[in-house]
Amino acid sequence: MKFGICADFRNPKKWYRPAPSLYNSLIDQIVLAEKLGFENCWLTEHHFTEDGYNPSLLAAASAIASRTETIRIGSFILLLPFISPLRAAEDISFVDILSNGRFDFGVGQGYSFHEFNGFCISRTERGARYRENLNVIKRLFTESSVTHEGKFSNFKEVRLSPKPVQKPHPPIWVGARGPKAIQRAAEDGYNLIATFGKDPAPLYVETLKKCGRDPKDFRIGQLRMVYLADDEDQAWNEVQEHLFHAIDFYTDIVTDALDAEGDENYGVVKKPEEIRYSPLKDVVMVGSPSVVQKKMQHFVDNFDCTDLVAYMQFPGLDVAKANYSMELFSKHIMPMFE
Repeated sequence: MKFGICADFRNPKKWYRPAPSLYNSLIDQIVLAEKLGFENCWLTEHHFTEDGYNPSLLAAASAIASRTETIRIGSFILLLPFISPLRAAEDISFVDILSNGRFDFGVGQGYSFHEFNGFCISRTERGARYRENLNVIKRLFTESSVTHEGKFSNFKEVRLSPKPVQKPHPPIWVGARGPKAIQRAAEDGYNLIATFGKDPAPLYVETLKKCGRDPKDFRIGQLRMVYLADDEDQAWNEVQEHLFHAIDFYTDIVTDALDAEGDENYGVVKKPEEIRYSPLKDVVMVGSPSVVQKKMQHFVDNFDCTDLVAYMQFPGLDVAKANYSMELFSKHIMPMFE
């Protein structure tokens, strides 16, 4: 199993820090993660949020590429309905070159009604926009000249120059939660990114086999919220308000989109102190190293995962505390899977 961290650069008003200072601290954190042996840094994207949830994923990837040497940098995920495919291909190529071939291209169709309303795009078009844009981006990566007449964009004899270091293009991952999207990811031969809700891996693996593909040739990334401290009470006391902020962000958009089974029940926790005693306690990995070791063992026994994406820098959390959590994780958890 490979281990990665997740970065979203959020800066809630309740714990606000001057953005330049915070951003530099978070990039320093990713440099530390590289030194601790984490293999991936996954960047998430959202738009129009009150806490500055990073809307400029590829710009952040370039900054990280310039400060690191070995850690891979991935998009978790790039929201394709909201970006020009030509612009995306050019920026991805730049990041892949700057990082010397360390970029992983994770994509998705989005689900937040706030974002579709803000961009004045109908959410009913998200699947069609996603598929058209991904097809154009792949053509730009692999063809010398592209002419495209589509429903949402048009290009005439355009050339992607320069092209990415990785050939034929950076690895493609798809964020999928609903059955149709999961099956399509397998049918198209892409790696899978999973977030919360019902585990998509069994359907994904089953579909890969039906398509004559060997599941061992593909990767499954699973996101989990993780926080370690010296003892369990300390861990919960330090993280619960920040964890609640992270969870609460998704309540209205998930229950509105209803993309996956169980989404209608999302948002059962109403206060930070309730998380520890709610059904979420079995999903989030919070506690002392020994407690998180048990949670990790339960996770690997029940979920198909090649890449654990550990979300540890919760919104507003002191960066130094998250760094210490990463250090504990690298010392006590990662050796279990060497």
